[in-house]
Amino acid sequence: MSEPRVDPTCYVAPESVIIGDVVIERGCSIWPYAVIRADLSEVRIGEGSSVQEHCQIHGNPGKPTIIGKNVSMGHGAIVHAAKIGDYVIIGMNSSVLDGAEVGSGSIIGANALVKAGMKVPSGSLVVGVPAKIVKEGDATLKEAAKRNAEEYHKLRDAHKRGEFARYKH
Repeated sequence: MSEPRVDPTCYVAPESVIIGDVVIERGCSIWPYAVIRADLSEVRIGEGSSVQEHCQIHGNPGKPTIIGKNVSMGHGAIVHAAKIGDYVIIGMNSSVLDGAEVGSGSIIGANALVKAGMKVPSGSLVVGVPAKIVKEGDATLKEAAKRNAEEYHKLRDAHKRGEFARYKH
């Protein structure tokens, strides 16, 4: 039986679900109601990445899901059997499907649908349904992703310190 391996420096919300062959590296944050299910293939989440509320990560047999370092998965995003490079923002409610590859320093716009097998070059801005590349080779996108990751690192640390009380009913 495969058990999740989560680095102790991570923040994992108690409402999240992590199942199977999952490796979550140092300094990640997994927010409420995120589901990371590695029952068909492995899931790897790189150092410093954030998986925000209601995200879903899954794979297919023989098709692992690999998420790079300092990736921000926006609320409600789905990554399924895909590979995500470092310093990527996956916008809210967007989907990245089987076999897709997103290069480092890219931004997937909110609600975008990255179709199965799509290859997104590094430094790209991708929007729409189906997703289209509207900008390539833009180093400023990586800087935006870095800033976003840094903000989530601060939030991770604050939550780990217990700075936000939960409502008790």
